Amino acid sequence: MERNPGYGHPLRPEFRLTPPGIQAAAIAAQVHTVSKSEDRTLLRRSWTLPVLVSLDEPRHFNDIKKILPSITDRALSQSLRSMEDRYWVSRSVNAAARPPRSLYRTVNTGEEISRIAAAEMAFSHL
Repeated sequence: MERNPGYGHPLRPEFRLTPPGIQAAAIAAQVHTVSKSEDRTLLRRSWTLPVLVSLDEPRHFNDIKKILPSITDRALSQSLRSMEDRYWVSRSVNAAARPPRSLYRTVNTGEEISRIAAAEMAFSHL
């Protein structure tokens, strides 16, 4: 958003969407159509959408951390767990590997949101 120059009272400024804001609004509208009203609280959490976008393909915990370097282990763990509880993310454990490794993938609504947002958003894959 940016201030709309030349309009409004200085104490009640008017704002308008910038071109990136228009793109973000279009993505938000698509996500809104595929999500249920009870899903909105999970979508409002700060790391939900970035984690879903990073899961455009199945990944291990550390691979997600490499994509989102500023996320803490605790925040990522809580985010994945809350999305697992909502059946947006599926976790499978490879017990044969030493140490056992978890593989995360999006499912159901999480997969739809990931597909919508990943097409428009990208994080640098290190």
